[in-house]
Amino acid sequence: MSYRNVSAQARTGGSTVVRTLMALAATAMLVVIAPQGSMAQPKPKPAPKAAAPAPAPAPAPAQQQAPQQPQAELQLIYGPWVKFCGADPGDQKRICATVKDGREESGRLAIAVAIFEKDGDPHKLLRLTMPYGVVLQPGTRLIIDQDAPQTAPYVTCLPPETQQGGCIADYEATPELIAKLKKGQRIVAQAIHANSGPMSPVLDLKDFAKVYDGPPTDPKQIAETQTKLRDELQKRADEARKKLEGQQPATGAAAR
Repeated sequence: MSYRNVSAQARTGGSTVVRTLMALAATAMLVVIAPQGSMAQPKPKPAPKAAAPAPAPAPAPAQQQAPQQPQAELQLIYGPWVKFCGADPGDQKRICATVKDGREESGRLAIAVAIFEKDGDPHKLLRLTMPYGVVLQPGTRLIIDQDAPQTAPYVTCLPPETQQGGCIADYEATPELIAKLKKGQRIVAQAIHANSGPMSPVLDLKDFAKVYDGPPTDPKQIAETQTKLRDELQKRADEARKKLEGQQPATGAAAR
């Protein structure tokens, strides 16, 4: 199937039900902390420095690594794999989305992967959502374990003010891809952000097969994960505040 056909299905999948499923899925987050992976994609050229021509080549390696350092330190809060189902208002056929996401401590979306399928339709869609502010022209890359990367351009971007805000790329979820997801260990998504440079957030595939083949997620479980998320975010905010307060006296003393 060509990308054009996949995009057409994406627009069909952009019905009220699918948007609702994505919005609900964005709220189902279990607190699992893990470091973000490094990016294998070519790095953007560093900004030129005002140094003399002779010493300029020396700092080049450090400049190339600079965009990756914040990404390596970034800690994400991951949601579990969850499954939502609902009826398409058009024909009342069931649509299901199996979703997992990862967010920064601020709550900003870092990555989301959703598999959409509709009863009676053999075509399935993998929707990758990356943070708002990514560079659109390079598009996205998706890697399952050690497989060769798959690529797809962005379809659209949703405002960051919305809980599911971000930029969307659609991949055809073939039977072969679904089988790899069920047997795989992790998904690596690659993109370039306008502010932080190359990024490659990772989602683990643990429990994907069980959730994908199982019934819709129990709403009680979703409520529990929301409570855990709020508690963890508050804990992170408190730790960051205490760390900042602990650094202020030392900074003041050094200034004197």
